[in-house]
Amino acid sequence: MNTLTRQALLGVIRFQVILAFLLFPPAWSLHFWQAGVYWTLFFLVVLFITLYFLKHDPALIVRRLHAGPSAEQEKSQKIILTIISVLTCVMFIVPGLDHRFHWSSVPTSAVVIADALVLVGFLIIFFVFKENSYAASTVRVEAHQHVITTGPYRLVRHPMYVGAVLLFLATPVALGSLWTFPVAFGLVGMIAVRLLEEEKYLVRTLLGYDSYCRKVRYRLIPYVW
Repeated sequence: MNTLTRQALLGVIRFQVILAFLLFPPAWSLHFWQAGVYWTLFFLVVLFITLYFLKHDPALIVRRLHAGPSAEQEKSQKIILTIISVLTCVMFIVPGLDHRFHWSSVPTSAVVIADALVLVGFLIIFFVFKENSYAASTVRVEAHQHVITTGPYRLVRHPMYVGAVLLFLATPVALGSLWTFPVAFGLVGMIAVRLLEEEKYLVRTLLGYDSYCRKVRYRLIPYVW
């Protein structure tokens, strides 16, 4: 096992441990089946994506390893990503509290559909990664980087965020907690703020991005925004 593979797999394990810590202790029970299904689904999909790109595009994995507010170059992005990180933690804590204190109830069929939508969100992200090896975890432009205009980038400017937004909005139902929706909506709002700031940066630093924005008018939703 080489160093990159070890780092990537340790990152997957570390995230899953944190996710379990956020989900189950607030519920004060291991019989939180919605969280068990979600956690397992999350693990299997992230592991598959990681192993796939370790084999087919290790440079992408290198770019994805450098993540978090401290890795951002722009001060505005450091602040935005800090808020996103906090909201993400809250999004995983609230369902456990909801389960423990029975604040809301979601039908099993809805949970299953939401889990399927989580998979669709990951599938979108996977295809974005296949199309764009420069899809780093941070907002930056590398030497010789060019504007990606193919695949999902023909439809919207930020297809990876489309997948993330779908994942965020499906998570409350997947975890059986309607009270988590306000947090999910807050995350979507912060994603919108992040991509607007990201576009300002890319217009300044990435050759041809301004022309691309004029050609592809929509950021997240075709014919809407």
